[in-house]
Amino acid sequence: MEGSEVASLLGERGLGRLAQFKTYRRRWFLLAVVSLLNCSNAMVILSAWLNMMGSVIRIFSVLKFLGLDSQSYWYLFTGQCLCALAQPLIIFSPTKLAALWFPDHQRATANMIASMSNPLGILIANVLSPALVPEGKHIPLMLGVYAIPAVTACAVATVGIHEKVPPTPPSASATKSSSQPFLTGLKMLLRNKPYIILAVCFGGGIGMFTCFSALLEQILCEKGYSNEFAGLNGALFTVCGLLGAFLLGLYVDRTRKFIESTKICFCLSALASIMFAVTSRFRHRAITLAITSSLFGFFGFAIYPIAMELAVECSYPVGEGTSTGLIFVASQIEGVILMILLQALTVHVSEDPSSTCALDQDGALDWTTPVLVLAGLCSAMACFYVIFFHTDYKRLHAETNSGDLVKAEDTATANIPEA
Repeated sequence: MEGSEVASLLGERGLGRLAQFKTYRRRWFLLAVVSLLNCSNAMVILSAWLNMMGSVIRIFSVLKFLGLDSQSYWYLFTGQCLCALAQPLIIFSPTKLAALWFPDHQRATANMIASMSNPLGILIANVLSPALVPEGKHIPLMLGVYAIPAVTACAVATVGIHEKVPPTPPSASATKSSSQPFLTGLKMLLRNKPYIILAVCFGGGIGMFTCFSALLEQILCEKGYSNEFAGLNGALFTVCGLLGAFLLGLYVDRTRKFIESTKICFCLSALASIMFAVTSRFRHRAITLAITSSLFGFFGFAIYPIAMELAVECSYPVGEGTSTGLIFVASQIEGVILMILLQALTVHVSEDPSSTCALDQDGALDWTTPVLVLAGLCSAMACFYVIFFHTDYKRLHAETNSGDLVKAEDTATANIPEA
Protein backbone atom coordinates (compact mmCIF):
# COMPACT_ATOMS: atom_id res chain seq x y z
CA MET A 1 0.00 0.00 0.00
CA GLU A 2 1.35 3.40 -0.96
CA GLY A 3 2.08 5.93 1.76
CA SER A 4 -0.57 8.32 0.38
CA GLU A 5 -3.19 5.56 0.55
CA VAL A 6 -2.29 4.76 4.17
CA ALA A 7 -2.44 8.43 5.06
CA SER A 8 -5.87 8.70 3.43
CA LEU A 9 -7.08 5.63 5.31
CA LEU A 10 -5.82 7.01 8.58
CA GLY A 11 -7.57 10.30 7.91
CA GLU A 12 -10.85 8.55 7.30
CA ARG A 13 -10.58 6.55 10.52
CA GLY A 14 -9.61 9.50 12.61
CA LEU A 15 -5.93 10.30 12.67
CA GLY A 16 -6.49 12.35 15.83
CA ARG A 17 -6.97 9.15 17.80
CA LEU A 18 -3.31 8.34 17.31
CA ALA A 19 -2.59 11.04 19.88
CA GLN A 20 -2.15 9.83 23.46
CA PHE A 21 -5.21 10.00 25.68
CA LYS A 22 -4.64 12.54 28.40
CA THR A 23 -6.03 13.27 31.83
CA TYR A 24 -6.04 16.66 33.53
CA ARG A 25 -5.52 17.38 37.19
CA ARG A 26 -8.49 19.73 37.20
CA ARG A 27 -10.75 16.67 36.89
CA TRP A 28 -10.40 16.37 40.67
CA PHE A 29 -11.51 20.00 41.04
CA LEU A 30 -14.64 19.27 39.01
CA LEU A 31 -15.24 16.16 41.10
CA ALA A 32 -14.91 18.23 44.29
CA VAL A 33 -17.47 20.76 43.02
CA VAL A 34 -19.99 18.06 42.12
CA SER A 35 -19.41 16.34 45.47
CA LEU A 36 -19.87 19.60 47.40
CA LEU A 37 -23.09 20.31 45.54
CA ASN A 38 -24.32 16.77 46.14
CA CYS A 39 -23.42 17.10 49.81
CA SER A 40 -25.21 20.45 50.08
CA ASN A 41 -28.19 19.52 47.98
CA ALA A 42 -28.48 15.95 48.30
CA MET A 43 -25.14 21.40 34.27
CA VAL A 44 -23.17 22.17 37.55
CA ILE A 45 -23.22 25.92 37.37
CA LEU A 46 -27.02 26.33 37.03
CA SER A 47 -27.53 23.80 39.80
CA ALA A 48 -25.05 25.69 41.97
CA TRP A 49 -26.95 28.97 41.57
CA LEU A 50 -30.36 27.40 42.18
CA ASN A 51 -29.07 25.61 45.24
CA MET A 52 -27.43 28.75 46.61
CA MET A 53 -30.45 30.98 46.02
CA GLY A 54 -32.78 28.42 47.58
CA SER A 55 -30.56 28.09 50.66
CA VAL A 56 -30.37 31.87 51.13
CA ILE A 57 -34.09 32.46 50.57
CA ARG A 58 -34.92 29.84 53.22
CA ILE A 59 -33.03 31.94 55.78
CA PHE A 60 -35.36 34.90 55.12
CA SER A 61 -38.30 32.86 56.41
CA VAL A 62 -36.90 32.80 59.98
CA LEU A 63 -35.30 36.25 60.27
CA LYS A 64 -37.69 38.10 62.60
CA PHE A 65 -36.20 41.57 62.11
CA LEU A 66 -37.25 41.57 58.45
CA GLY A 67 -40.91 41.59 59.53
CA LEU A 68 -41.90 38.84 57.06
CA ASP A 69 -44.05 36.83 59.44
CA SER A 70 -47.06 36.74 57.12
CA GLN A 71 -44.92 35.69 54.14
CA SER A 72 -42.40 33.49 55.97
CA TYR A 73 -44.05 30.27 54.78
CA TRP A 74 -43.77 31.34 51.16
CA TYR A 75 -40.09 32.24 51.54
CA LEU A 76 -39.43 28.81 53.02
CA PHE A 77 -41.50 27.12 50.32
CA THR A 78 -39.81 29.06 47.49
CA GLY A 79 -36.33 28.36 48.83
CA GLN A 80 -37.03 24.66 49.21
CA CYS A 81 -38.46 24.50 45.68
CA LEU A 82 -35.33 26.07 44.21
CA CYS A 83 -33.13 23.57 46.06
CA ALA A 84 -35.37 20.77 44.79
CA LEU A 85 -35.04 22.04 41.21
CA ALA A 86 -31.26 21.98 41.57
CA GLN A 87 -31.18 18.35 42.70
CA PRO A 88 -32.01 16.59 39.41
CA LEU A 89 -29.48 18.78 37.59
CA ILE A 90 -26.63 17.59 39.80
CA ILE A 91 -27.62 14.11 40.97
CA PHE A 92 -27.32 12.66 37.44
CA SER A 93 -23.91 14.24 36.80
CA PRO A 94 -21.44 11.81 38.48
CA THR A 95 -21.47 9.23 35.67
CA LYS A 96 -21.20 11.95 33.01
CA LEU A 97 -18.31 13.62 34.81
CA ALA A 98 -16.54 10.29 35.30
CA ALA A 99 -16.99 9.39 31.62
CA LEU A 100 -15.72 12.69 30.22
CA TRP A 101 -12.90 13.56 32.60
CA PHE A 102 -11.54 10.33 34.11
CA PRO A 103 -9.66 7.40 32.53
CA ASP A 104 -11.32 4.00 32.55
CA HIS A 105 -9.35 2.80 35.60
CA GLN A 106 -10.66 5.71 37.73
CA ARG A 107 -14.28 6.00 36.59
CA ALA A 108 -15.85 3.83 39.30
CA THR A 109 -13.89 5.63 42.01
CA ALA A 110 -14.86 9.07 40.69
CA ASN A 111 -18.50 8.01 40.44
CA MET A 112 -18.34 6.63 43.98
CA ILE A 113 -16.95 9.87 45.43
CA ALA A 114 -19.54 12.08 43.71
CA SER A 115 -22.48 9.75 44.36
CA MET A 116 -21.70 9.05 48.01
CA SER A 117 -21.36 12.74 48.82
CA ASN A 118 -25.17 12.93 48.84
CA PRO A 119 -25.73 10.44 51.71
CA LEU A 120 -22.69 11.99 53.40
CA GLY A 121 -24.50 15.34 53.34
CA ILE A 122 -27.58 13.71 54.85
CA LEU A 123 -25.46 12.14 57.59
CA ILE A 124 -23.79 15.46 58.40
CA ALA A 125 -27.19 17.17 58.56
CA ASN A 126 -28.54 14.49 60.92
CA VAL A 127 -25.54 14.91 63.21
CA LEU A 128 -25.36 18.71 63.12
CA SER A 129 -29.06 19.59 63.32
CA PRO A 130 -29.66 18.46 66.94
CA ALA A 131 -26.45 20.19 68.03
CA LEU A 132 -27.27 23.43 66.21
CA VAL A 133 -30.94 23.59 67.24
CA PRO A 134 -31.36 22.73 70.93
CA GLU A 135 -34.31 25.17 70.86
CA GLY A 136 -36.53 26.60 68.15
CA LYS A 137 -34.87 30.01 68.33
CA HIS A 138 -31.67 28.51 66.90
CA ILE A 139 -33.21 27.51 63.56
CA PRO A 140 -31.78 30.62 61.77
CA LEU A 141 -28.29 29.49 62.85
CA MET A 142 -28.87 26.04 61.36
CA LEU A 143 -30.12 27.42 58.04
CA GLY A 144 -27.17 29.82 57.92
CA VAL A 145 -24.68 26.99 58.47
CA TYR A 146 -26.33 24.88 55.77
CA ALA A 147 -26.15 27.82 53.34
CA ILE A 148 -22.33 27.92 53.63
CA PRO A 149 -21.57 24.86 51.44
CA ALA A 150 -24.22 25.96 48.92
CA VAL A 151 -22.71 29.46 48.59
CA THR A 152 -19.18 28.02 48.50
CA ALA A 153 -20.07 25.53 45.76
CA CYS A 154 -21.77 28.26 43.73
CA ALA A 155 -18.74 30.56 43.95
CA VAL A 156 -16.26 27.82 43.15
CA ALA A 157 -18.32 26.49 40.23
CA THR A 158 -18.88 29.95 38.74
CA VAL A 159 -15.23 30.99 38.99
CA GLY A 160 -13.50 27.69 38.38
CA ILE A 161 -15.51 25.81 35.74
CA HIS A 162 -14.89 27.05 32.21
CA GLU A 163 -15.30 23.98 30.01
CA LYS A 164 -17.59 20.97 29.72
CA VAL A 165 -15.00 18.56 28.37
CA PRO A 166 -11.18 18.40 28.56
CA PRO A 167 -9.14 19.49 25.53
CA THR A 168 -7.87 15.93 25.10
CA PRO A 169 -10.11 12.99 26.08
CA PRO A 170 -8.96 10.69 28.91
CA SER A 171 -10.22 7.49 27.24
CA ALA A 172 -11.44 6.07 23.95
CA SER A 173 -15.14 6.29 24.87
CA ALA A 174 -14.73 9.96 25.81
CA THR A 175 -13.77 10.72 22.21
CA LYS A 176 -17.39 9.96 21.30
CA SER A 177 -18.98 12.09 23.98
CA SER A 178 -21.90 13.05 21.75
CA SER A 179 -24.67 10.73 22.94
CA GLN A 180 -28.03 9.85 21.46
CA PRO A 181 -30.85 12.44 21.62
CA PHE A 182 -32.94 12.02 24.75
CA LEU A 183 -36.04 10.47 23.12
CA THR A 184 -33.93 8.19 20.94
CA GLY A 185 -31.92 7.12 23.97
CA LEU A 186 -35.09 6.56 25.98
CA LYS A 187 -36.50 4.28 23.29
CA MET A 188 -33.23 2.35 23.21
CA LEU A 189 -33.32 1.90 26.98
CA LEU A 190 -36.92 0.66 26.98
CA ARG A 191 -35.92 -2.03 24.46
CA ASN A 192 -32.81 -3.00 26.44
CA LYS A 193 -33.71 -6.04 28.57
CA PRO A 194 -30.59 -6.04 30.79
CA TYR A 195 -31.05 -2.35 31.47
CA ILE A 196 -34.72 -2.80 32.42
CA ILE A 197 -33.79 -5.57 34.87
CA LEU A 198 -31.07 -3.39 36.38
CA ALA A 199 -33.41 -0.39 36.64
CA VAL A 200 -36.15 -2.38 38.37
CA CYS A 201 -33.85 -4.20 40.81
CA PHE A 202 -31.48 -1.37 41.56
CA GLY A 203 -34.28 1.21 41.65
CA GLY A 204 -36.13 -1.02 44.09
CA GLY A 205 -32.98 -1.31 46.18
CA ILE A 206 -32.68 2.47 46.44
CA GLY A 207 -36.36 2.65 47.37
CA MET A 208 -35.84 0.07 50.13
CA PHE A 209 -32.89 1.97 51.53
CA THR A 210 -34.95 5.16 51.55
CA CYS A 211 -37.74 3.41 53.44
CA PHE A 212 -35.28 1.88 55.89
CA SER A 213 -33.73 5.26 56.70
CA ALA A 214 -37.10 7.01 57.03
CA LEU A 215 -38.83 4.33 59.13
CA LEU A 216 -35.95 3.12 61.30
CA GLU A 217 -36.98 5.10 64.37
CA GLN A 218 -40.61 3.96 64.15
CA ILE A 219 -39.58 0.33 63.69
CA LEU A 220 -37.32 0.27 66.73
CA CYS A 221 -39.26 2.41 69.21
CA GLU A 222 -42.09 -0.14 69.53
CA LYS A 223 -39.59 -2.61 71.03
CA GLY A 224 -38.30 -0.08 73.53
CA TYR A 225 -35.21 1.24 71.72
CA SER A 226 -34.53 4.95 72.21
CA ASN A 227 -34.49 7.60 69.50
CA GLU A 228 -30.78 8.08 70.17
CA PHE A 229 -30.13 4.40 69.47
CA ALA A 230 -32.17 4.59 66.28
CA GLY A 231 -30.09 7.60 65.24
CA LEU A 232 -26.91 5.65 66.00
CA ASN A 233 -28.10 2.79 63.80
CA GLY A 234 -28.87 5.25 61.02
CA ALA A 235 -25.39 6.75 61.33
CA LEU A 236 -23.73 3.30 61.29
CA PHE A 237 -25.86 2.41 58.28
CA THR A 238 -24.57 5.43 56.35
CA VAL A 239 -20.94 5.48 57.54
CA CYS A 240 -20.39 1.77 56.87
CA GLY A 241 -22.15 2.25 53.54
CA LEU A 242 -19.71 4.98 52.55
CA LEU A 243 -16.82 2.70 53.51
CA GLY A 244 -18.26 -0.19 51.49
CA ALA A 245 -18.80 2.01 48.45
CA PHE A 246 -15.24 3.35 48.68
CA LEU A 247 -13.66 -0.11 48.91
CA LEU A 248 -15.80 -1.65 46.17
CA GLY A 249 -15.19 1.33 43.88
CA LEU A 250 -11.44 0.83 44.17
CA TYR A 251 -11.80 -2.91 43.61
CA VAL A 252 -13.98 -2.58 40.50
CA ASP A 253 -11.68 0.04 38.98
CA ARG A 254 -8.91 -2.55 39.10
CA THR A 255 -10.82 -5.71 38.16
CA ARG A 256 -13.74 -4.51 35.97
CA LYS A 257 -15.97 -7.08 37.73
CA PHE A 258 -19.11 -4.94 37.73
CA ILE A 259 -21.63 -7.77 37.49
CA GLU A 260 -19.98 -10.14 39.95
CA SER A 261 -19.52 -7.39 42.55
CA THR A 262 -23.09 -6.13 42.38
CA LYS A 263 -24.56 -9.64 42.52
CA ILE A 264 -22.52 -10.62 45.57
CA CYS A 265 -23.27 -7.36 47.40
CA PHE A 266 -26.99 -7.58 46.54
CA CYS A 267 -27.17 -11.08 48.04
CA LEU A 268 -25.26 -10.08 51.17
CA SER A 269 -27.43 -7.00 51.68
CA ALA A 270 -30.51 -9.23 51.36
CA LEU A 271 -29.12 -11.50 54.09
CA ALA A 272 -28.49 -8.44 56.25
CA SER A 273 -32.08 -7.28 55.72
CA ILE A 274 -33.34 -10.69 56.90
CA MET A 275 -31.12 -10.48 59.98
CA PHE A 276 -32.50 -7.02 60.75
CA ALA A 277 -36.11 -8.11 60.23
CA VAL A 278 -35.69 -10.92 62.75
CA THR A 279 -33.50 -9.12 65.29
CA SER A 280 -35.60 -5.95 65.38
CA ARG A 281 -38.56 -7.94 66.69
CA PHE A 282 -36.77 -8.69 69.97
CA ARG A 283 -35.90 -6.44 72.85
CA HIS A 284 -32.42 -5.92 74.30
CA ARG A 285 -30.54 -6.79 71.12
CA ALA A 286 -28.79 -3.45 70.71
CA ILE A 287 -25.36 -4.79 69.73
CA THR A 288 -26.80 -7.26 67.22
CA LEU A 289 -28.98 -4.55 65.69
CA ALA A 290 -26.04 -2.17 65.40
CA ILE A 291 -23.95 -4.84 63.64
CA THR A 292 -26.85 -5.75 61.34
CA SER A 293 -27.49 -2.12 60.36
CA SER A 294 -23.78 -1.68 59.66
CA LEU A 295 -23.68 -4.75 57.39
CA PHE A 296 -26.87 -3.69 55.61
CA GLY A 297 -25.35 -0.31 54.83
CA PHE A 298 -21.89 -1.68 53.99
CA PHE A 299 -23.11 -4.07 51.28
CA GLY A 300 -26.15 -2.10 50.13
CA PHE A 301 -24.48 1.30 49.63
CA ALA A 302 -21.57 -0.37 47.88
CA ILE A 303 -23.87 -1.32 45.01
CA TYR A 304 -24.92 2.27 44.24
CA PRO A 305 -21.95 3.75 42.31
CA ILE A 306 -21.07 0.41 40.68
CA ALA A 307 -24.65 -0.08 39.45
CA MET A 308 -24.59 3.44 38.01
CA GLU A 309 -21.45 2.59 36.05
CA LEU A 310 -23.01 -0.75 35.06
CA ALA A 311 -26.07 1.10 33.73
CA VAL A 312 -23.78 3.05 31.41
CA GLU A 313 -21.93 -0.11 30.37
CA CYS A 314 -25.07 -2.03 29.40
CA SER A 315 -26.75 0.93 27.65
CA TYR A 316 -23.81 2.50 25.76
CA PRO A 317 -23.94 4.63 23.57
CA VAL A 318 -27.02 6.09 25.29
CA GLY A 319 -26.07 9.22 27.25
CA GLU A 320 -24.89 8.70 30.81
CA GLY A 321 -27.39 11.21 32.18
CA THR A 322 -30.30 9.46 30.48
CA SER A 323 -29.37 5.95 31.62
CA THR A 324 -28.71 6.89 35.24
CA GLY A 325 -31.53 9.43 35.40
CA LEU A 326 -34.16 6.87 34.43
CA ILE A 327 -32.95 4.58 37.23
CA PHE A 328 -33.23 7.45 39.71
CA VAL A 329 -36.78 8.17 38.57
CA ALA A 330 -37.65 4.46 38.90
CA SER A 331 -36.21 4.43 42.42
CA GLN A 332 -38.40 7.37 43.46
CA ILE A 333 -41.54 5.71 42.11
CA GLU A 334 -40.71 2.36 43.73
CA GLY A 335 -39.81 4.11 46.98
CA VAL A 336 -43.19 5.84 47.18
CA ILE A 337 -45.01 2.57 46.48
CA LEU A 338 -42.96 0.75 49.12
CA MET A 339 -43.52 3.46 51.72
CA ILE A 340 -47.30 3.33 51.21
CA LEU A 341 -47.30 -0.48 51.28
CA LEU A 342 -45.20 -0.81 54.44
CA GLN A 343 -47.23 1.74 56.35
CA ALA A 344 -50.45 0.03 55.26
CA LEU A 345 -49.19 -3.28 56.67
CA THR A 346 -48.63 -1.93 60.20
CA VAL A 347 -50.93 -3.08 63.00
CA HIS A 348 -52.06 -0.96 65.93
CA VAL A 349 -51.21 -2.49 69.30
CA SER A 350 -52.16 -1.61 72.86
CA GLU A 351 -49.93 0.79 74.72
CA ASP A 352 -46.78 -0.85 76.07
CA PRO A 353 -44.98 0.82 78.99
CA SER A 354 -41.61 -0.22 77.57
CA SER A 355 -42.31 1.45 74.20
CA THR A 356 -40.49 4.69 73.43
CA CYS A 357 -42.78 5.67 70.56
CA ALA A 358 -44.58 9.01 70.49
CA LEU A 359 -48.09 7.59 70.69
CA ASP A 360 -50.96 8.93 68.65
CA GLN A 361 -54.64 8.50 69.48
CA ASP A 362 -54.70 4.93 68.17
CA GLY A 363 -51.66 3.71 70.12
CA ALA A 364 -48.34 2.25 68.96
CA LEU A 365 -47.71 0.46 65.67
CA ASP A 366 -46.38 -3.07 65.25
CA TRP A 367 -43.89 -3.22 62.35
CA THR A 368 -43.35 -6.99 62.34
CA THR A 369 -45.13 -7.65 59.06
CA PRO A 370 -43.67 -4.62 57.19
CA VAL A 371 -40.04 -5.43 58.04
CA LEU A 372 -40.53 -9.06 57.05
CA VAL A 373 -42.10 -7.94 53.76
CA LEU A 374 -39.19 -5.54 53.20
CA ALA A 375 -36.68 -8.35 53.77
CA GLY A 376 -38.68 -10.65 51.49
CA LEU A 377 -38.77 -8.09 48.69
CA CYS A 378 -35.05 -7.41 49.04
CA SER A 379 -34.32 -11.15 48.85
CA ALA A 380 -36.63 -11.64 45.87
CA MET A 381 -35.04 -8.77 43.95
CA ALA A 382 -31.56 -10.09 44.74
CA CYS A 383 -32.49 -13.55 43.42
CA PHE A 384 -34.13 -12.08 40.32
CA TYR A 385 -31.07 -9.93 39.62
CA VAL A 386 -28.60 -12.78 40.12
CA ILE A 387 -30.53 -15.17 37.87
CA PHE A 388 -31.66 -12.93 35.03
CA PHE A 389 -29.20 -10.04 34.74
CA HIS A 390 -26.52 -10.64 32.11
CA THR A 391 -24.93 -8.09 29.82
CA ASP A 392 -21.86 -7.20 27.83
CA TYR A 393 -19.70 -4.29 28.90
CA LYS A 394 -20.48 -2.28 25.79
CA ARG A 395 -18.47 0.80 26.65
CA LEU A 396 -15.39 -1.18 27.66
CA HIS A 397 -15.66 -3.27 24.49
CA ALA A 398 -15.91 -0.12 22.39
CA GLU A 399 -12.78 1.21 24.06
CA THR A 400 -10.96 -2.08 23.50
CA ASN A 401 -11.89 -2.12 19.83
CA SER A 402 -10.81 1.48 19.50
CA GLY A 403 -7.50 0.60 21.13
CA ASP A 404 -7.00 -2.27 18.67
CA LEU A 405 -7.67 0.10 15.78
CA VAL A 406 -5.13 2.59 17.09
CA LYS A 407 -2.53 -0.19 17.41
CA ALA A 408 -3.26 -1.29 13.82
CA GLU A 409 -2.94 2.29 12.62
CA ASP A 410 0.34 2.68 14.53
CA THR A 411 1.64 -0.47 12.83
CA ALA A 412 0.53 0.78 9.43
CA THR A 413 2.21 4.12 10.04
CA ALA A 414 5.44 2.41 11.07
CA ASN A 415 5.44 0.45 7.79
CA ILE A 416 5.07 3.53 5.59
CA PRO A 417 8.28 3.80 3.55
CA GLU A 418 10.22 6.95 4.10
CA ALA A 419 10.20 9.42 1.23
